[in-house]
Amino acid sequence: MRVLGFMTGTSLDAVDLAVLETDGERIHKLGPAGEKKLDPSTRAKIEAAIIAARSWKVGTPVPVAFEVASRAVTLAHLSAARSFFGRSGLRAADLDLAGVHGQTVLHEAPGPGRPVGRTAQLVDAEGLARGLGLPVAFDFRSADMAAGGQGAPLAAIYHRALARWSKLALPVAVLNLGGVGNVTFIGADDAMAAFDTGPANGMIDLLIQQRTRLRCDVDGALARAGTVSEEALSFYLAHAHFRSRGPRSLDRFDFPLEPVAGLSTSDAAATLTAFAAEAVARALREAPSQPRRVVVCGGGRLNPFLMDQIGARIGALAHSAEEVGWRGDSIEAEAFAYLAARTRLGLPISFPETTGAPRPLAGGQIALP
Repeated sequence: MRVLGFMTGTSLDAVDLAVLETDGERIHKLGPAGEKKLDPSTRAKIEAAIIAARSWKVGTPVPVAFEVASRAVTLAHLSAARSFFGRSGLRAADLDLAGVHGQTVLHEAPGPGRPVGRTAQLVDAEGLARGLGLPVAFDFRSADMAAGGQGAPLAAIYHRALARWSKLALPVAVLNLGGVGNVTFIGADDAMAAFDTGPANGMIDLLIQQRTRLRCDVDGALARAGTVSEEALSFYLAHAHFRSRGPRSLDRFDFPLEPVAGLSTSDAAATLTAFAAEAVARALREAPSQPRRVVVCGGGRLNPFLMDQIGARIGALAHSAEEVGWRGDSIEAEAFAYLAARTRLGLPISFPETTGAPRPLAGGQIALP
């Protein structure tokens, strides 16, 4: 199948798109990839939905802001697709299927007092299918969470397919530095393990957006100029997440900014960057076997100070995705193209070792045009 994957991350930066040719097991070819930035109006509607999600109680009606944001997200996806088709020379008729993640506005992992978690990814998949004239796979997390799984991370099965496709020597670790970080371990025997490491870019971005006119700490310049607050860092690392083992997931708001509220912007950025790096280092200590290399994808790989901090804490060089021939900005869009193909074929997309699902589970739904 030739599948178009869409991804919008918690950075609220852009709609990422990528085409993948796959049989649901192997990668046959990487097709064109691209992005279209979110406009300020769409971003504001998503931010309103995120605020509403934080006070949305179980069993109460879905916030009105969700519907408003869902329409905006869907229109942004259709606009991104039109631009992408124009640039790539592809048409919808050249594709078999699309896969859309939607915009996450809530992720509540299962835990003490909450045996089943909640997750919300906003997009009108039926409207997107009609607009594209293609079947659209969507809602990849709900079935896993309903079965007691974490609902995340989901890209592990694609990371393994990528490692096979690029013939990487195993064992290997694939580290995604998005709003929240996650890691996939692929053993010499092809076995997988995966979980969220901790905050990556998300807390740093929130800090910078609150205190400056920037959307991120460009090149880690502010953090590089600051001094780490060991007191705030110790507070963050005392969180129960770092006492857990096995599959586990996080929301970008699971850690507050209050511990760095009294610090200068540079010192706060330095502390949050150290936190992200130490979270990665602690995660890598859980590797079932020592990885031969750590491959880093996601926006965090473009922050040289964060990459330096990770390298210093793990005692090894972290390689950017591009160094092994991968497309670091497109991997999650590719992953949801791959998961869409598996959804259409009824193949599992989550596993006991990656999300804590009770067994390998198929997931996702298909909206028809």
